[in-house]
Amino acid sequence: MAAAGLLIALVAWLPLALRRLPLSLPIVCLIIGALIYAGPLPAPNPSPAAHPYLTERLTEFVVLVALMGAGLKIDRRFSFRGWLTTWRLLFVTMPLSILAIMLTGMGVLGFGLAAALLLAASLAPTDPVLAADVQVGDPLEGKEDTVRFALTSEAGLNDGLAFPFVHLAIALSLAATTGEPWLARWLAFNVVWEIAGGIACGWLVGHLFGWATFKMPGDTLAKTGDGLVAIAATFVSYGVSEMAHCYGFFAVFVTALTLRNSHRDHDFQRDMHDITEQIERISMMALLLAFGGAVMSGLFRGIGWADILAAALILLVIRPLAGYVALAGCHASTEEKLAIAFFGIRGVGSFYYLAYGLNHGEFQDGDRLWVILSLVALASILLHGLTVTPAMRWLDRRHGRPVD
Repeated sequence: MAAAGLLIALVAWLPLALRRLPLSLPIVCLIIGALIYAGPLPAPNPSPAAHPYLTERLTEFVVLVALMGAGLKIDRRFSFRGWLTTWRLLFVTMPLSILAIMLTGMGVLGFGLAAALLLAASLAPTDPVLAADVQVGDPLEGKEDTVRFALTSEAGLNDGLAFPFVHLAIALSLAATTGEPWLARWLAFNVVWEIAGGIACGWLVGHLFGWATFKMPGDTLAKTGDGLVAIAATFVSYGVSEMAHCYGFFAVFVTALTLRNSHRDHDFQRDMHDITEQIERISMMALLLAFGGAVMSGLFRGIGWADILAAALILLVIRPLAGYVALAGCHASTEEKLAIAFFGIRGVGSFYYLAYGLNHGEFQDGDRLWVILSLVALASILLHGLTVTPAMRWLDRRHGRPVD
């Protein structure tokens, strides 16, 4: 309990202390986790490979809460024209990244097609959990420039869009052992139904909660002043969509956007966002403490130069190049395009997808997949965490925005 109390105190204090430093909260959590496991006290094995089902469930929970928080804090109204940058990142950057990472997995790492595709589908989407420093500000705060909006909306939607590719990798792995046909079912169910159904469930739950929160006759949920309404909406949206066998990540983010749109300027939007942010931050810190401990406990034992080369290509070549290509011709400055392309942060969502794929498919290279993905996530946390504060402050000064 003492450790939990210290963790909660750090959750409240560290973001304020690190605001002007070139150091991110995830980096500090990794360091603390590594120090804990470097000490003499006994601790359980924190490796994600040792607890695949627990890893899947914990990361799933954190991503869900992060998706609700991301949707609630976007001030910009949803529109196809106003979200043009987002569509470029989703439908150009993400497929290019998946293809390039898959080829890297096969050519550099020696994986088969299914394992390489699972790695690519896990690493292509940007993370809504670890990317707080490059996301928009709180609801009604007005901190929604081109870079922050693009990265927030991309992270909110591409987590759901990665799922068809994860299922494709699973289908290929199972077909290799059973020989059963998979293409028609994958297209009809995993692509068409699960995407459309997830969006529809999210919209419906969002409208119902929007009515009950702001428009219901009598005592609305907003009058309670209890931001846990957002967590209720998250669980209902995800639960309904999963019972309908469609993508819950899509549903939760669409629910958040719909709930925000039901009364955009109400102060209760801040209350709902605040509770999601607090729960997300506590959960994230707990996971990163375990990740830091896993690194200290020998997660990267036996890693080779091919693994390091692949991680460098994914972070320094594939994502930046695919991002910049997608943004060609859009209304943004060169430095904004470079920032959007570079800050494609990998993290908790990637761990979830790999755990899900390994738990539902038949992959022979599970342990090595964990090592590669963990290496990319660690490098992303360090690289992006050390550069994001000076980069975003420089961009704000460059474009005449106030700098905190």
